[in-house]
Amino acid sequence: MTMDGHTLARYGLAGIRLVNGVASLLAPQVVARRLGADPNQPAVIYVLRMFGVRTVVLGAELLLLKDAHELDRALRVGTLIHTSDALSAAWAGQEGSLPRRAAVAATAISTVNVALAFLAQRRNCCPSAAH
Repeated sequence: MTMDGHTLARYGLAGIRLVNGVASLLAPQVVARRLGADPNQPAVIYVLRMFGVRTVVLGAELLLLKDAHELDRALRVGTLIHTSDALSAAWAGQEGSLPRRAAVAATAISTVNVALAFLAQRRNCCPSAAH
């Protein structure tokens, strides 16, 4: 079975989302430490678990959606979410609320997610293909 670039980007993005989401849900203390946050602070754990739920849903959506229009919508929404994540991580690093190394890593991961979401989108890829 061969996959085109759109499909590979979609599955790659789904994998990244699922790994990060499950880690945030099941091991928020580990994720907190990697971000340079206090893993004993209940608010940090709460926010990471909310992030985890959101991210698992986004990842599962890419694997489960079959309708092209629904999938395109999910990818567009995901692009906005990952862009906001990248900007938030960069901002947190700039203002010092996230350690520089963690901010660079989070910004890079979210930027890769933005790129994968764009690559996974099929709309307007083929002018002759009408929706």
